[in-house]
Amino acid sequence: MCTAITYKTKNHYFGRNLDLEYSYKETVTITPRNYSFKFRKVNDINNHYAIIGMAYVADNYPLYYDAINEKGLGMAGLNFPTNADYKEERSDKDNIAPFEFIPWILSQCANIDDAKKLLSKINIVNINFSEQLPASPLHWIIADKENSITVECVKEGLKIYDNPVGVLTNNPTFDIHMFNLNNYMSLSIEQPVNNFSKKLNLETYSRGMGALGLPGDLSSASRFVKATFTKMNSISGDSESESISQFFHILGSVDQQRGCVHMGNDKYEITIYSSCCNLDKGIYYYTTYENSQITGVDMNKENLDASSLINYDLINGQQIFMQN
Repeated sequence: MCTAITYKTKNHYFGRNLDLEYSYKETVTITPRNYSFKFRKVNDINNHYAIIGMAYVADNYPLYYDAINEKGLGMAGLNFPTNADYKEERSDKDNIAPFEFIPWILSQCANIDDAKKLLSKINIVNINFSEQLPASPLHWIIADKENSITVECVKEGLKIYDNPVGVLTNNPTFDIHMFNLNNYMSLSIEQPVNNFSKKLNLETYSRGMGALGLPGDLSSASRFVKATFTKMNSISGDSESESISQFFHILGSVDQQRGCVHMGNDKYEITIYSSCCNLDKGIYYYTTYENSQITGVDMNKENLDASSLINYDLINGQQIFMQN
């Protein structure tokens, strides 16, 4: 399971938690402008926007979990089991496999309007990357510096939702997540007043009681509510340090700790990594489960006119600064 968010201070930010019980040894991967993207059913793209994100690289192909491009458009795929329904090929559409979807959009689109134009012609087809890597059931959040959308390929067809909260988790479908927020409209960052009964002298006994009822469990529906409440009420300074720190605190409100979600045998779902991308500067920040120090990779410090992938292994060991 996963959680993705957007955030805005002076700059614009996009990122996610990846929650799984295992790692594919993913890397921060930069795809420069002249890397040749090979697609199964449409023409290759040999020159495109540069991309940076988290990917598992298989056969020299970046299988991106989340990424941004040099124009400031971000995209992430999140687990969407039982709801994702990929289609058969159609001659009147651009047939794109799920693992190709992020490269297809980010290589060509500078903003949400560009993405919507491509989405009007797309057909997400049921094609595996390989026998060892079958298609994952996903839905996606796409965000530029001002707006975000959610894309879901379900039995009824391709659904594109405006995403006014800039948050996505997993099941159920996005429209149900948004409707569910109605159940929490009484929550507040302020201390509550006694509306229970004028006949009773009820008083607050703790700070934070205005948010009593805010979900704290790790289900996707609850994480959507918790992340949305936290993000929509979040306040941060405009500096890069304050902004990314606050971003990771928002993601931290819904991260998963080893031992709380048992997947059978000796496996437990954890937050493998958290990412925060500066859409304005092209910087990819991350933390991992074992390393809470924020690490950054700046795409603009690389040769973006190159033709080969650039990979940075994750720093997984805990980095501790001793003061004495």
